[in-house]
Amino acid sequence: MAPMYTPGEPSLVSPDADLDGIELTGDLTGRHAGNARFLECRLEGCDLSGLSAPRARFTDTTLYAVRGAGVDLAESQWMDCCVAGARLGAVQLYGAELRRVRVEGGKIDYLNLRGAALHDVVFADCVLTEPDFGSARLTGVRFDGCRLVAPDFSQAALAKVDLSGAEIVAPRGLTSLSGATISRLQLLDLAPALADQLGISVAD
Repeated sequence: MAPMYTPGEPSLVSPDADLDGIELTGDLTGRHAGNARFLECRLEGCDLSGLSAPRARFTDTTLYAVRGAGVDLAESQWMDCCVAGARLGAVQLYGAELRRVRVEGGKIDYLNLRGAALHDVVFADCVLTEPDFGSARLTGVRFDGCRLVAPDFSQAALAKVDLSGAEIVAPRGLTSLSGATISRLQLLDLAPALADQLGISVAD
């Protein structure tokens, strides 16, 4: 059975707000929602440009076809959430914790997950341009049918991370991919970049 939501106004998105079962479809541009709590909510078609919600908590919440740039979600917590069809840019998720989250479809540019912790997260059929996983901890993370453009894995800690279903373009931090699974074809494609990052000279 589909969950029942109560229509909500953008003004509900505010610092320390406690939102339960709310559906938001309006313009959230520039809203401030630090430490807010979203439980079993749905955000659909919202413009999130300039949204500032550091340390917010999202549980059983869906973001569908949201868009915008300059979204501050630093140190936020996400559990059992889905982000589908998003078109976002400059998303700050550094220091965040994502657990059982699915990101499906859409395109996210400059996704900053530096120092974040990702557990059982799935990225499916989406494009991530210059995502920053630097110093992040990824456990049980999958990239299925994704295109990763210039991803940075520098000093990341990976365990049971499956990259074999992704197209990876110009990656950085390849020396930190211990704990990841890649395909044989990917190994051939990544070999020149890996040699370069390891300081290995390859003779003609």
